[in-house]
Amino acid sequence: MTEQDSPDALTRWLRAHAARLSTLDPDAEDDTDLEPLLDIVGDARVVAIGESMHRAHEFLQLRHRVFRFLARRAGFTALVLESGFPEGAIVDGWLRDGGAGVRGVLERGISYGFGRCEEQLDQLARMREQRLRSGLPLRFSGMDLADSAASALTGVETALGLLDDLDPAYAAHAHSTLLPLFAYLPRDRSGIAQAAITIQAYLALPAAIRYELTARIGDLVARLRARRPEFRTLADPERVETALRAAEVAQATDAFLAAMTAGPTRTWPGANLRDATMADTVEWILRREPRVVIGAANGHVQKRPFLAPPFVPSPMTTVGEHLADRLGTDYVVIGSAFDGGEAWLHRPRPEDRPGHSTPFVQRMNPAAPSSLDGALSSASTEPYLVDLRGVDGEAAALLDATSGTLNGDELQPVDARAAFDAMAFVGTVTPWHTWIETPR
Repeated sequence: MTEQDSPDALTRWLRAHAARLSTLDPDAEDDTDLEPLLDIVGDARVVAIGESMHRAHEFLQLRHRVFRFLARRAGFTALVLESGFPEGAIVDGWLRDGGAGVRGVLERGISYGFGRCEEQLDQLARMREQRLRSGLPLRFSGMDLADSAASALTGVETALGLLDDLDPAYAAHAHSTLLPLFAYLPRDRSGIAQAAITIQAYLALPAAIRYELTARIGDLVARLRARRPEFRTLADPERVETALRAAEVAQATDAFLAAMTAGPTRTWPGANLRDATMADTVEWILRREPRVVIGAANGHVQKRPFLAPPFVPSPMTTVGEHLADRLGTDYVVIGSAFDGGEAWLHRPRPEDRPGHSTPFVQRMNPAAPSSLDGALSSASTEPYLVDLRGVDGEAAALLDATSGTLNGDELQPVDARAAFDAMAFVGTVTPWHTWIETPR
């Protein structure tokens, strides 16, 4: 730990209780530095690894290393990401069966473009290696809304894949009446910012078409639920359950989008339908897996409401709040923090095609001393883990006085001890190792 003149009580407490991480490299053979994780996790069935911002190399490495350790030492079997549930089956299928074209698997199977990097490719390859060499029954799943939360299409398509085989007459009806309603989707959705133009296209639909989409997706879900017992005798029961959950996620995605249409005029507070759906999906996965690791933004997994003024001016209920309420001590959150570095960002330029955006790397300021990140960096510039549940006295008061966690250079207000059970400090951050070209 670095020395400072007259460190305050919180810095002294952190230095006394922090467990130094010798590396963030998931391929490191010696993982004795991760032993304190076992005490942090305890008997919890769900451990969430938050990240202060997406597309940062160090957070992806940390998640990979923690998952490998917990899979090997503590019986964790599933990695569940902030990514579309319907798409996740593509990745899980590769994990089970292998095959060529893993980059394409990641691009199709992990939404928001989060799979387009070497770190995620490495993690998937290592998970398959663990399955083959150690016999660990590792699985992958998304927990999020369909199609990068921009349309219900991928959930509908997954459900129809089952109905084509088991309920062909109804499937033909859905192909002729429901799928054509998605004709509004932009033809080119290959860009980094495609979700924006996809949502814009939905919001431009006449109300009658939006209402018909909602009704027909609801009918699809009702059909699957009504015939579920019969379908389970005709096909692999897990395939049936997955198709039904995909349809339910499609329905939730449609509700998420429909709520946007009332945004400018509604007089009631918004509800975080997205995070509620993610929590429901985690519970669905827990009926199949003994213990799971969640990877998502700090703002999703924290146990307190998400607030990010001026963009999110009213508190929103998070995945973490739902899971803490439903699972109690079976849910443990490890948040992340950093102290400056470089962020990988993207912004549309006038010459970019609709839905396309130009990446760039931006230098970030050091963490403000008043932030949680700044408080953690005062104890060390090197990566470490610390369990916040034992802090007391003056150190606890100083921790409670921190102003929030950072997402890039933006501060997100949060009560640190109420939001997180533990924190992982990674030092400075660098951009993810993406194959998306970044102009220099």
